[in-house]
Parts: sequence; structure tokens; C-alpha cells
Amino acid sequence: MTTHSGPARPRALVWVAILALVWNLIGLAMFWMQVTMDSARLATLPAPQQQVYLATPGWVNVAFAFAVIGGVLGALGLLLRRRWAVPMFQVSLLGLLVQFVGAYLVTPAWQAYGAAGLAMPVLLLVIALALLFYSRRCTARGWLR
Repeated sequence: MTTHSGPARPRALVWVAILALVWNLIGLAMFWMQVTMDSARLATLPAPQQQVYLATPGWVNVAFAFAVIGGVLGALGLLLRRRWAVPMFQVSLLGLLVQFVGAYLVTPAWQAYGAAGLAMPVLLLVIALALLFYSRRCTARGWLR
């Protein structure tokens, strides 16, 4: 005899959660590379990227941390079928917005990357929004507890 603690979860939930976790762990690795960059690695970057790195204030990196840690925790919440995935994805999205707005307002990112440089931030925002809406949908359907 089997017991169920809620509605059956679709297989897609597991796959979305795994992909979200991998995606956000890659983001966590990028964050780690950003905050641990030494002068030798910095010297290997093109001059415009060096200028952006050097002009980035600490609070932008804190926002980056909230974005990736919130995303990792949100993905774990999805995988574990927990409702707290939703607020974690909200934290992640907010961190991402603060990070990108800050980076483009207080660093020479626009001069370094131009309009083409917005492609990756837009992609990240689309994915963050999709994960937030998906986790809300899963909660509404009773798949998260």
C-alpha cells in the first residue's frame, strides 16, 4: 500500500528542478569566480572588462550573491517540493534586478558591452521570471507543500 501526501507531481517538475539547480549552480560558480578574481586573472581580461570589474561596488556583488543563492535554494525547494521555493525565486529575481541595474548605472558596462551586452542579462531575467512563475503554478496546483 502506498500513501500520498498530496497531488501526484508531474515528471516535468523533477526535470525543471534539476535543470534549474544546474543552471543556478553554474551561476554560483560564476559568482565565486567574480569575487575571488585576483590581479593575475584580472590582467587576462580585455581592458573594458577590467574597467567594469574595477568599478563594480561591493553592493552589486552582494546583489549577485542574493541572486544566485536564492536561485539555488529555489531550485532545491522545487526538487524537494517545498513552497519556500517561491520566496527563494523572488529573492533571486530581486537580486538579479538590483545587480543588473546597478552594474549598468554605476559602472562603464554600457560603454564596454553596448546594447549587445544586454542579451545575457535579459536571458537571465527571463529564466528567473519563468522559474518564479513555474514555482507559483506548482504551488497553486498543490504540487509543493
